Amino acid sequence: MRLWLKLSFINLLIVSLLGVVLRYKIAYALPFVDQKFLLHAHSHFAFTGWITQTLMILMVQNLISRGIPNAFKQYNALLILNTISAFGMLLSFPFQGYGAVSISFSTLSIVVFFAFAYCYMLHLKSLPTHPQNRWLYASLLFNILSSIGTFYLAYLMIGQSGSQKQYLSAVYFFLHFQYNGWFFFASMGLLIPTLLRLHINVNVLQGTFRIFFAACIPGYLLSVLWLPMSNWIYWIVVLAAVAPLYAWTRLWLDIRKHHQRFDEVFGKAAKWLLAAVSLALTIKLLFQAGSVIPSLSKISYTYRPIIIGYLHLILLGIFTLFLLAYIIQHQLLHFKRMANIGLIIFTVGIVLNELVLMLQGGSYMNYVSLPYFNEVLLGVALVMFTGLALLNAGTSAKKPGLPS
Repeated sequence: MRLWLKLSFINLLIVSLLGVVLRYKIAYALPFVDQKFLLHAHSHFAFTGWITQTLMILMVQNLISRGIPNAFKQYNALLILNTISAFGMLLSFPFQGYGAVSISFSTLSIVVFFAFAYCYMLHLKSLPTHPQNRWLYASLLFNILSSIGTFYLAYLMIGQSGSQKQYLSAVYFFLHFQYNGWFFFASMGLLIPTLLRLHINVNVLQGTFRIFFAACIPGYLLSVLWLPMSNWIYWIVVLAAVAPLYAWTRLWLDIRKHHQRFDEVFGKAAKWLLAAVSLALTIKLLFQAGSVIPSLSKISYTYRPIIIGYLHLILLGIFTLFLLAYIIQHQLLHFKRMANIGLIIFTVGIVLNELVLMLQGGSYMNYVSLPYFNEVLLGVALVMFTGLALLNAGTSAKKPGLPS
């Protein structure tokens, strides 16, 4: 298991390296690199090779903690195949974009996950009832649902047909059910046992699940508000935007009631990382709720830096930091001092990245051209890469331990 996690950390470093190359091409020039193709490689490898792979590993580890000692033997082949599909996309997308080879590896990753979901659901069914089960079930279902967007997008790209709105609808369908469905529900499912150690109200936890689950499917329409829709559908979308913010606030307030147990339950590093994740999630939900206002919605889909900032807030500020916090909290790898320094540098890089992207978006909104934004973003990408390089160099699979 620890070797799998070390590979995940290397994959995250590769994702960051691709980000540096993308930023360099924007700031300067790399004529032999196709920006769009490399962006496809960057995003697909981030989703498949980093977040999905790591969630799968941690979910299998969760089975071991619940009394299935040989779980990794049963899932090892699927993890290997998912790794092959991730690296296949990494090596094929930069050269052909959506082509026969890259789509084949993308399809393989979907088939692998279908098999993973089937096996994992059988294991969950065999285990005693637990509040985390429904979160994990839902996460698997939402990932399966997100594949519709992938297949439709591949169809449009191969046939070179469809409008820009169809293309965006497919992309946003995939993204929505990945980060609002699969990533979020899997992360919450993994976190539930730790939250229960705080003695939080189980009824609040169950209510949180119901609201987020009910809001997830209609919440997709928040991504395509430019499509024509009737008034009653629009108000359902408004409810789907606001309800998760209410549910999260209610859960957070209940967690805060038990703050005296934080030091007992959480290690220092995990506690601060989860605090950062909570802040990022709050900002995300506020932004999501505000997007139902037409003027704000137009801003969020018009200015590319704001779109990129929002996606990185979710993928880095919420899910990447959560995965790191979870691994630290459960002592699944040994973190040396160098890793601690790298973690701090990486987190600072995430904050700087968000601030610069929002500032760049604001300058575009006001038709002000400020110099050196792209060069600064390249520097920030290098900061994050440096942090992750130190994190990789300072972690060991040989023996577990919490960072100091």
